[in-house]
Amino acid sequence: MTNEELIVNIEKALDEIRPFLNSDGGDISLVSVEDQKHVKVRLQGACTSCSLSVSTMKAGVETTIKKYAPQIETVENVV
Repeated sequence: MTNEELIVNIEKALDEIRPFLNSDGGDISLVSVEDQKHVKVRLQGACTSCSLSVSTMKAGVETTIKKYAPQIETVENVV
């Protein structure tokens, strides 16, 4: 898979997650993909101060990204 295809798949995953984050006043954006294995995203809006953001990252964001791009090993939120 090319890097461009990988980014398209990750964006599809984020589009799937986005409505849930939007409903709580938050959002998410892709920051970078490194070595086609490590993804950095940025939680925005209400998600930046939410006490559940760590579980949202693990249970929601990381799981959904890996569904669209199984080769991804880590997903990290950067501020």
